[in-house]
Amino acid sequence: MDSALTTVGLPIALGIIMLGLGLSLVPDDFRRVARHPKAVAVALACQLVLLPLFCFGLVKVLDLSPLLAIGMLLLAASPGGTSANLYSHLFRGDVALNVTLTAINSIVAIVTLPVITNLAISHYGLEDEVSLQFTKVVEVFAVVLVPVAIGMLIRQRAAAFAARMDKPVRIGSAVILGVLVLGILLDQREDVGDYIADVGLAAALFCAVSLVVGYVVPRAAGIRESEAIASSMEIGVHNGTLAIFVAVEVLDSTRMSVPAAVYSVFMFIFAALWGLLLTRYLARRDTASPRSTPVG
Repeated sequence: MDSALTTVGLPIALGIIMLGLGLSLVPDDFRRVARHPKAVAVALACQLVLLPLFCFGLVKVLDLSPLLAIGMLLLAASPGGTSANLYSHLFRGDVALNVTLTAINSIVAIVTLPVITNLAISHYGLEDEVSLQFTKVVEVFAVVLVPVAIGMLIRQRAAAFAARMDKPVRIGSAVILGVLVLGILLDQREDVGDYIADVGLAAALFCAVSLVVGYVVPRAAGIRESEAIASSMEIGVHNGTLAIFVAVEVLDSTRMSVPAAVYSVFMFIFAALWGLLLTRYLARRDTASPRSTPVG
């Protein structure tokens, strides 16, 4: 897909999305880790360890082709997307924790994303054909981190402007991802039916498991309800734009970007349905809880 959509539009799109993330961040979002270390540690363990391991097992069980399997693992290694904050807000999650997790994970992914992706490439014996080299890693995260830093600077210097731009940038980010997904599917239209048949089940299962694990594991670890919801959305709503960018621009493989494109379709639908399910469950539980009656 060597077109203006990818060579020009894709880096700009990712830059806009990450600028929007920066507009929502302040230095205290990073310091919050010290105040809520358990919630952050459990969520990151799920996202950086459990989910990549599950994804690897999934692509092996479903016997995906090497490029699609690597694309799935690239997606698994990508940090949470900006839409996670919106879903968390809608469904009573701890949005501050979402912001912190996105900020921390975007930094940690500088190491984890190339490590996981290169391990996948090596496992499938494609290291002579594609590789995520150090110079490319620097380029990717320059595109990611420089706009975040600019957004944070704008937030510091013009807080009112940053607040006004928050909603439009979030909406724009969702629209941009939608355009990218459509562009990839149109570019691969001759094979899109086969791709969806091959990777659709894997993408749907991985999305559903990500959302459920992101909630169940923190709750089992004693994390508060709102923090578990935030964790669930952060882990289930991946930065599909980053995964697409790395696949197309760095690894030069449109086919490798297909899992992220297909996942993004499921992601928006599943996250909304999961949020509604959680909301109903919590409402029923609160209603069923015995209320204390006043004495005397």
